[in-house]
Amino acid sequence: MSELINKNDNRVTIRWKLLTGASVLALAYTSSLGISRAEDADRATIWLEVGGQLSQLQAGQETFSPPLMAGRPSIFDPSQKFEKPPRYSIDEYGKLSFQPENSDWTFSASVQYGRSKSSRHIEQQTSPVPTYKYPLTSRPTIKLLVTPVAHKFAETRARNSEKHDILDFQAGKDLGLGLFGSRDGSSSVSVGLRFAQFKGASNFALKSDPDWQFQPKYLNFYGYHLHLINQPFHTNRAGLIAERSFSGLGPSLSWKSSVPLAGNVQDGEIVADWGIDAALLFGRQKAKTHHQSTARYGLVSAFRQTAVPHTTAQFPATPDHTRSRNVTVPNVGGSVALSWRLENSKMSLGYRADFFFGAMDGGIDARKSEDRGFFGPFASVSVGLGD
Repeated sequence: MSELINKNDNRVTIRWKLLTGASVLALAYTSSLGISRAEDADRATIWLEVGGQLSQLQAGQETFSPPLMAGRPSIFDPSQKFEKPPRYSIDEYGKLSFQPENSDWTFSASVQYGRSKSSRHIEQQTSPVPTYKYPLTSRPTIKLLVTPVAHKFAETRARNSEKHDILDFQAGKDLGLGLFGSRDGSSSVSVGLRFAQFKGASNFALKSDPDWQFQPKYLNFYGYHLHLINQPFHTNRAGLIAERSFSGLGPSLSWKSSVPLAGNVQDGEIVADWGIDAALLFGRQKAKTHHQSTARYGLVSAFRQTAVPHTTAQFPATPDHTRSRNVTVPNVGGSVALSWRLENSKMSLGYRADFFFGAMDGGIDARKSEDRGFFGPFASVSVGLGD
């Protein structure tokens, strides 16, 4: 009888333990929901993010190398070395996000724009020294000091400018998990529209004298052979003016994730952020170019220091080129950052890249598809404006 009572007591004890354990779990779960709701209540619904980026530009274009400049003295640097577009730009970035209460959806609008310019004026020349010449060949003791009035030279003026604007409108859903299912992190996928606009302008002016030299001539003057000295010169000029642009709009898709590394939101937390973006832009690509080459030839008297009549030729007689084309531009990008977060504020340092394939027409006389890209370090600050 006592054994039966003990068995019944054990069963009751086990049931009470099970009931107590279930109650504790229920209370813990309820408590966690309360904390989560409290955190949701304290969460900002509107976020403002501003930042800047030092962007290295990928902006290819055809080099200006007219046939007339093929005789540019090899002792000088080629003009193509100085025609390259700007390598860097300072971009500014702004983003406004809205997340309704009790919702895991976020709606955002962002803009990134940058400007850059470069201007170069390079002059290279030889420095010929005065030379003694014998104008009377029958009397070699008579000599004159002839000062050169010409020299080999090459001059390059190159001005380039570039600007770009990128706008995004997106709606994203918080998946609640970090990379590889980490429950301490967060992950979100967004879809939307991206608009991109690029503009570039170039103005080049080239000039050179490739082959100045003393050129003697002999005249018979009252029995004396007079040695006249002249200096031939070439003044070769060439110029290019070009304007290029692209504007496009299309669907975009992005994925962003973050994982806490140390600390907590209340006292300060270090977070690793990263993401990837993709878009397909449908737009119009334009290019307008004009270039002209001119050659002048003449002689300069070394004694009179004056120029005799010269000849001028213009070539090639090419018309202006204006092109416009509908294009589809794939766009991919990504970013990684290390952030410090404290309640409704966040500061980030990282690296971001964006590439637009075949966006620009970089050709001169014919279309030449060129990519456009921006990549470099960035810094941003985010602040929650409402809760």
